[in-house]
Amino acid sequence: MLTTLWLLLSLAAPLLGFYASFNCPNEKQCQKALLSDNDIFLPCNTSGAQWYFFFLQDKTSWSNEVSSVPNIEIISESGILIRNPLPSQTGFYRCRDKNGIQVVQYEIDFQDVSTLHITHKGLGQKPLRNETLSLGGEELIFTRWEPWQGCNRCGERGERKRLGYCYIMEPPQKPVPCWLYLGDMKLWSSRMRPEMQVEACQVPCQTSTLDVITFDNFEISEDSGSVWLTCPQGSIYRPILWEANNIPLTWQGQLSNQDYNTILEPTNGGRQLRVFEPAVYRCFVKQELVARFNPKPVPDLPEILSQDARSVLKALKLMLLVGIVLGLLGLLLKLFHPSHHKRSNQVLLVK
Repeated sequence: MLTTLWLLLSLAAPLLGFYASFNCPNEKQCQKALLSDNDIFLPCNTSGAQWYFFFLQDKTSWSNEVSSVPNIEIISESGILIRNPLPSQTGFYRCRDKNGIQVVQYEIDFQDVSTLHITHKGLGQKPLRNETLSLGGEELIFTRWEPWQGCNRCGERGERKRLGYCYIMEPPQKPVPCWLYLGDMKLWSSRMRPEMQVEACQVPCQTSTLDVITFDNFEISEDSGSVWLTCPQGSIYRPILWEANNIPLTWQGQLSNQDYNTILEPTNGGRQLRVFEPAVYRCFVKQELVARFNPKPVPDLPEILSQDARSVLKALKLMLLVGIVLGLLGLLLKLFHPSHHKRSNQVLLVK
């Protein structure tokens, strides 16, 4: 039942706002840097919407075969959901209405999240430095930071994060996300990657408004010695907090190698947690409890022995009952079916 509820919630995600989304307010064209492998919803609220795309690395023309791309789902009269976008899907996404008039065009740079550079202010770690890129001019590579996300905990010390994207600026032109700027050019440097920065925070608590909480049991895999837990509604674009037996699991602890029993997955901002020991794990999104994971209960030894004893007793009773039934059947056969010798004598007497 819980699994079914979770699936239903996942299917309704675009309507419930589980996936990151952004709009182009009062504009028909937006330029945006995002992260690969993290779902994104591109809205286009129009009847009979027609979608077209152009991937920069493909060197091909515009295509309207959106349905042929396996990780793109069209949400009728709402937009498109891109699940686990690839860096190679950097390009243009155009939405037109039923009359062929352009409603909006998204210019998206899906930067490779596997190269994410993570730093924590509390550990004195520094973001990437600006560098120059020589492509015939003096292009500057730098990180453009998004605003800080909300604190992932209230009432007590928590953490907040912000995402930064690789941009290239060639004065006097405006900065452009790195791979939108380079297009199909095969160029890469250790500086050209996205970033995530974390710092401590503390904010007061507000009244909870969440109505749905997922409960699920889990068990540690014998092969790997661990299991992955996924926080529903979680995203790298939203504040997430995990607790193990009411103890917060922090990026500072992980980046300083203090936490050995859990691993927050960096590429999805901690949406997934790898655990190696049984405990009660809870995850919060925007300070709201959304899921609780309990280890599957294991019967203690006396209970197991008691169950075995009851099983043996039942087997003995069954064997005894079968023996009695077979004995009774044997007596009945003797009564109603005389032996061959007696039947022969009876026949002779009749003669």
